[in-house]
Order: sequence, then C-alpha cells, then structure tokens
Amino acid sequence: ILVTPLDVIKTRLQAQSNPFSKGKCFVYSNGLMDHICVCENGNSKAWYKKPGQFKGTLDAFVKIIQIEGIKSLWSGLPPTLIMALPATVIYFTCYDQLSEALRSRLGKDEEHIPVLAGSLSRFGSVTVVSPLELIRTRMQYRKLSYKQLYTCVSSKVATDGWFSLWRGWSSTVLRDVPFSAMYWYNYERFKKMMCKEAGTHDPTFLIAFSSGAASGSIAAVITLPFDVVKTHRQTGLWESETLKIPQRDCTSTWAVMRKIVTKNGITGLFAGMIPRLFKVAPACAIMISTYEYGKSFFSHLNEKRNQRP
Repeated sequence: ILVTPLDVIKTRLQAQSNPFSKGKCFVYSNGLMDHICVCENGNSKAWYKKPGQFKGTLDAFVKIIQIEGIKSLWSGLPPTLIMALPATVIYFTCYDQLSEALRSRLGKDEEHIPVLAGSLSRFGSVTVVSPLELIRTRMQYRKLSYKQLYTCVSSKVATDGWFSLWRGWSSTVLRDVPFSAMYWYNYERFKKMMCKEAGTHDPTFLIAFSSGAASGSIAAVITLPFDVVKTHRQTGLWESETLKIPQRDCTSTWAVMRKIVTKNGITGLFAGMIPRLFKVAPACAIMISTYEYGKSFFSHLNEKRNQRP
C-alpha cells in the first residue's frame, strides 16, 4: 500500500515513448498520452504536444494527480495485494526449506546457499503469479475498468491461448532470479556483519531493516534493464488494439532490449530508476524485517510452550 504509487510512476516512466523523429504526420495514442509525429516537410518541431509526457519522477507524480486524480497512483492495487499472498508464501517458505536442505548437505558456512535457495524459490513464485503481475502492470499503465480488463484478457486468451497470460515471464525471470540471488547473498552478508558488530546472534529489527534496504537497492539497480523490458512486453500486449493496426511482436527479450536502445539510447534501459529504488529499498526492508521479527517471535513462543510441564 505504501509503495504502490512509486510502482505506478515507475511503470509510466518506463512505458512512455520519446517524441517521434521526422516522418509522416499522424496522431499516436497509447491510452496514456498522445504524440504528434512531425511532417516530412515540416520544421522538425512538433506542432502540438498534449500534456502527459513525463520528464521525471516528480513531474509524473504531479501530472498523474492533476490529469487523472490521486486514486490513479494506486492503480492495480487489488491484484498487487492478491498477488502478494501466494508470492510471499511460496517465496519465503521455499527459501527457508531450501536453505535448510542445502546447509545439511553443503555445510552451514557455505556462501553459495543464499544464491541457490533465493534463485530457485523466486523462479517458482514468479511462474505461479506471472498472470497476476501482467494484469497489475496493465492496470497501472492504462486506466481500465474490471469489465474492460476481463474483455481484453478473454479476447487475448481466445486468440493466442492461455500462454499469452505468461507474456513477459522470461524477462520477469531474468529480472527476479538474479535479483533474488544478489539480494539474499548480500542480505546474509550484511546481516552477519552487522550482528557481529552489535555482538548479537539473532538480527534485531533495525539490523534486518538496514540489511534488507541495502541489499535490495544493489539488486534493484543491477536488474533494472530487465524490469524495463518486462514493462515494455507486458504493456505492448494490447497496443495493437489501441493502434488499430497489426503489430509485429518482439518475442525475444534481447530483441526488445535492442529496440529500446535504438529508440531511447542506453539510458532507456534504466528508465524509472529513482522510483524503483524508492520503492524497492523500503519494500525489501519492510518485508524482511517483519519476516525476521515474525520468525523470532513465533520461535520464542514455541520454546515457551515446549518448556511448560
């Protein structure tokens, strides 16, 4: 709930297109903003520019509130909350179980355990919740009622089959699996280092919070290009319907990446970095600190119950 507005702004910044270069005159509307292409014999300046092209995080924040209302900052919140439950249950349960299994085989001090456990657990959770993430991204990118969303999903499933709901799965895996590998590796290292400095065996709420924020920030920056690709692939799912002309889909993650670099330069792969950092750092910190506190709380509670005669 707290970080959803930053997620919405990140999606809008990643999905928006740069103004067209010289070419034929026509209006392009993607449901979020309009662009006017410059005429071939024009003076190379767009003769009309509708508000909606965002210059940055703060500009996007202000314009979304002014044009669409403050509620738009929480677009896609219901599927986000619905997605959070199975994703978190699968992710953290698998991580803990895999970590214990690997420690019993490889030893407690093996440094690669967080990398392996984090990668495998994220792979499973991403596969399960991928259709919900696609729906959430679609709702954030373009204002749709649930009836319109159902119509879009139904028509796409009827045309392309159920596998169309996993559009963007490969780029999501390429983003989330390395993210989890780096996140858990750095988190365990930061946690161990801070616990040693504080002279405690179990991490405190502050140690878990700080370690989660730091490791989440590092992983978020490194995996951002795949997050941009995921957004482009998922928001392009129904763009052909908006444009009313057949569109050639970029089925390859690398093809989409090349297209982004060609159109927007290398910086296009890092669109939405600031809102992603502002979202991921507190989100990781809140998630892992409450998880660690919850584990510690119930562990002590079970010990007390077992000590009773």
